[in-house]
Order: sequence, then structure tokens, then C-alpha cells
Amino acid sequence: MSSTRTAVRTHWVAIRAMLVFTLVLGVGYTIVVTGIGQVILPAQANGSTMTDASGEVVGSALIGQSFADADGNPLPEWFQPRPSAAGDGYDGDASSGSNWGPENADLIAAIEERTAQVAEFNRVDEADVPADAVTASASGLDPHISPEYALLQVARVAGERGLPESELRELVESRIQARDLGYLGEPTVNVLQLNLALAELG
Repeated sequence: MSSTRTAVRTHWVAIRAMLVFTLVLGVGYTIVVTGIGQVILPAQANGSTMTDASGEVVGSALIGQSFADADGNPLPEWFQPRPSAAGDGYDGDASSGSNWGPENADLIAAIEERTAQVAEFNRVDEADVPADAVTASASGLDPHISPEYALLQVARVAGERGLPESELRELVESRIQARDLGYLGEPTVNVLQLNLALAELG
């Protein structure tokens, strides 16, 4: 009888401890951390979402997206991102790179094909096409391109939109993000941010 009471008491203590820790760590901690995030870093806590001029969410500053038609053809009136190997392109559920090495025949063929396509699309020499225009990032989700690739596209976008090239060049240059802490990484341009600014020009 005594051992039965002891077992019941032990189980009841364990159940109460589990309930208390579930409330404190599972609910309370989550509420506190979420609250701190909303107060200190609200944009980051909500996914770094970006909105258009009407206030509609159109994407995230952290995940690239395609600017193409229903058949996957790049739209010439928009700045284009780098290629993506994530699913059908920039699929957050299928983040990955191709994992092909630099001597892989498939990678070499893909780069050659992309180089020819980018050069033709932008009416430039193949030698002028930067590396990020023809290679995917390791995650397949990189929202950035190099300033060189963004500037390469200025003439095409300006021609499609009937805008002065000098105006678009200034727009691109105003969107160049410097190296982190002044020395880490390379300068970049966020394609979605650039295209949202482009949309505001008309």
C-alpha cells in the first residue's frame, strides 16, 4: 500500500513538473522571445518582408525570386537575378545548390549555355558576363547579384521602359550594398529591392 502511494505521488510530481516546465519553457519563453524580437527587430522577426507601393507584401529581402513569365522566360523590363538550383527556382522548401565541382561536365555546359543566353538577352559580349550571372549560389536562394551584373542590365531595362540609361545607372548605384563591416564579402545589389524602386519610376 505504501509503495503504491509512493508511486502515485512520484508520478503526480513528475506530471506537475512537466506541466510547469511546458508552460514556462514552451509557452512563456516563446512569448518573451517573440515579444523581444517584435520590439527590437520587428522587420527581421517577421521575415524581412518587402512591400510594393500599395503596401502589398511581394517577397522577402532574404530570398530571391524570379522575374519571368509563366513559361519561365525572363521578363526584359525587369532586372534579373542569378540562376537558382532550388527546386523550380528560389524554392525555400528545396534550398540547395547543384553540388557540381568546377570540372563537372554538366556544370561547364550549363555555364556556357547560360553565358550565351545572358549575353544575347542583354546584347553584350560573352566576355562581359560576370560569374554570378551564370552560377547559382550554394543555397539557391541568394537574393543578391553583383553590381557588375546589375549595371550590365541597365541598357536592356532602360530600352524596354523608355527610361534614360543614366537614370537607371544612378538607381542601381544607389542600391549597392557595401561589404559587411566594411571588409567582409563583396558589394551586392538586392534584386527585389532594385525592382521595387524601378517600379516606382514607372
